[in-house]
Amino acid sequence: MKSVKKILVTATNYSQLCTEAKALLESNGCQIIENSFGRPMTFDELKQRVGDVDAVVAGVDTWNAAVYKLAPKLRIISRFGVGVDNIDVEMARRFGIKVTNAPGKNANAVAELTIGLLLSAMRSIPSLHQATRQGHWDRFIGDELIGRKVGMLGFGVIAQKVARKLTGFEVEVAAYDKYPNLEMARQLKVTIVSADRVLQESDVVCLLLPSLKETYHFMNKDTFTQMKDGAYFVNTARGALVDEKALCDALRSGKLTAAAIDVYEVEPVSVDNPLFRLKNTVTTPHTAAETYETYRAVSLHTARAILDEFEGVSPPQGL
Repeated sequence: MKSVKKILVTATNYSQLCTEAKALLESNGCQIIENSFGRPMTFDELKQRVGDVDAVVAGVDTWNAAVYKLAPKLRIISRFGVGVDNIDVEMARRFGIKVTNAPGKNANAVAELTIGLLLSAMRSIPSLHQATRQGHWDRFIGDELIGRKVGMLGFGVIAQKVARKLTGFEVEVAAYDKYPNLEMARQLKVTIVSADRVLQESDVVCLLLPSLKETYHFMNKDTFTQMKDGAYFVNTARGALVDEKALCDALRSGKLTAAAIDVYEVEPVSVDNPLFRLKNTVTTPHTAAETYETYRAVSLHTARAILDEFEGVSPPQGL
């Protein structure tokens, strides 16, 4: 008889939104231990649970050597998403722990919200919604997207989907990427340029870079200064990419017309974050990937990666 494999799921809402994946794991003899907190788990909470787990479906909790030392049976961390900046991947390898993620599985959801946030910022949709519900008949003169130059910092799968969806808006799209997919750029009629040109020439800048040591505070005082006066800025990538003080300064000074932000330097974000005191910001709580379709696709991908590992099949890493 096969021994029961214990899987700790720190991603939230697993039973509610990932029923197929949970059933798949359980039908293969796995015991699921779920995150009951509705938020990322703390070190102390992980400490109490990782001692005998064989695998983890990881949310955005911190996974590092301090945790690995407490998990002698842990064989694989299957990240419920794309970004692995919360996981010390190199240290995991030293402990013999594989790390996988789910590249591309949330791309459409993030791309759709990126465009939704941009339109919301250009037309002040959230504030008009609130004002109308309060009985005010406010009028707001916004900007149209047609004819604009949209620049993307990063040209991965999400950015490519954003570019495809922008086709119908009759805009000119340019992108910067360290390792650009030139064939996809050709197909989507996207001009590959330097980061400086994206900043200097774009009416809209969408930040879609990965969060790495080299991209920390990629957007800072100097890079915001390079942007066109009156431009719009959208970040649906990672909060660590942006110096929030520099962003606030650019918004207060009028250098930027508005910004739309889904991610923050510190999450969950504090109510006293200065961005929330600015009228020319649209903010959401790191929710770009939160769709039923994404939960299904990512949960099944992570479950199959774990089962592959248990069966001795090398799971796709995708990092």
